Amino acid sequence: SKEKNAAAGRDSKKPILVECLTPDFRGERDLIRIVAESGLDVFAHNVETVERLTPGVRDRRAGYRQTMGVLQFAKEAVPSLVTKTSVMLGLGEAEEEVVQTMRDCRDAGVDVITFGQYLRPTKGHLAVKEYITPEKFAEYEAYAREMGFKYVASGPLVRSSYKAGELFLHNMLRSEGNAATPVS
Repeated sequence: SKEKNAAAGRDSKKPILVECLTPDFRGERDLIRIVAESGLDVFAHNVETVERLTPGVRDRRAGYRQTMGVLQFAKEAVPSLVTKTSVMLGLGEAEEEVVQTMRDCRDAGVDVITFGQYLRPTKGHLAVKEYITPEKFAEYEAYAREMGFKYVASGPLVRSSYKAGELFLHNMLRSEGNAATPVS
């Protein structure tokens, strides 16, 4: 069954959390629902960058609005599910655009957001436009907390799989009794 895969590790005596980093499924709600209802704890789908830069940064099939729709629908399908996204900084985004991206994420019901420095993996990839200061990362973290995100990780070395939030997420999910429950 679909629940079997995501929840397979729950049978062990040591409790684990299941986070799934998903594609956008071309926006197909049936596919999003299958994953959201699979028994996982965290549904992650990365927005990657601000709306203006999306066409040049992401695959042409991965639109900014579609990403927001995926995150929103996962949350609507399973309201207790923790939703998470990540943003790379240093691609030429303006502060106002980053703040708007945070607003869009909150409007979509996103619970957790991470910010990290974009690092060019090869010469064939986009060049870094700016190295973001630790102070600016701290400002973005403060903005995100003020907006109501349940957890924020923000720093030059933070990645979408950032592990520092595991303890927080574990405690948050367990204290809320959050074995994510689908909407009937």
